[in-house]
Amino acid sequence: MRILAVDGALARASAAVWADGMVLAQAAQDGARGQATALPPMVARVLAEAGLAATELDAVAAVVGPGGFTGLRAALALAQGLALAIGRPAIGVTTGEALAAALPAALRGSHAVWSVIDTRRGRVLLERIAAGASAAAAPPEPFELEALPLPDQPVALVGDAAEAAAASLLARGATVHLTESWLPQAGAAAAVAALRASGELSPRAALPLYVEPPAVRQPPGA
Repeated sequence: MRILAVDGALARASAAVWADGMVLAQAAQDGARGQATALPPMVARVLAEAGLAATELDAVAAVVGPGGFTGLRAALALAQGLALAIGRPAIGVTTGEALAAALPAALRGSHAVWSVIDTRRGRVLLERIAAGASAAAAPPEPFELEALPLPDQPVALVGDAAEAAAASLLARGATVHLTESWLPQAGAAAAVAALRASGELSPRAALPLYVEPPAVRQPPGA
């Protein structure tokens, strides 16, 4: 199984080629903007480093969200266009799934994983993955930071709001493990996509996952 994965959901653009359980090539560029221009040359670079033509891929994957509107659309458009051009499936991976997949297997086996993403509107989006699982059983939910539910077991926190969530939950007596998986990695997303391609996880299309409607400013006078 050979998979190209791309991500632009949060403050990083990344691309990776994954094959038979390992990342063959990967590239990343941090920054809250610029995914649309950064991703296409990254894809060309990782394919060249992996020694593969696009037509040799078995699937193309993209992180579908939650995340920023522009970065998500850039990554998804690229993944969908390439998949269509080579006649391969386009597979979606949530932000939480990608973040969780980057953690050590032992930690994922002993802790539930909570992905906490900052909406930049005073709320966070919580995606919960059970211990030992690779995908969430339910869609992400919006919460005020101070209103995050208390976990009934130790949880590992991932996502760009993980540090703030850890402080809030610890202050209320929760047992949490703050990880360093704050931004998705395309290589980890590809590993989740491989589970979907093999039928081990439920299918997910490469379509944007919006928990809240995108913030839109009307032009003056509208």
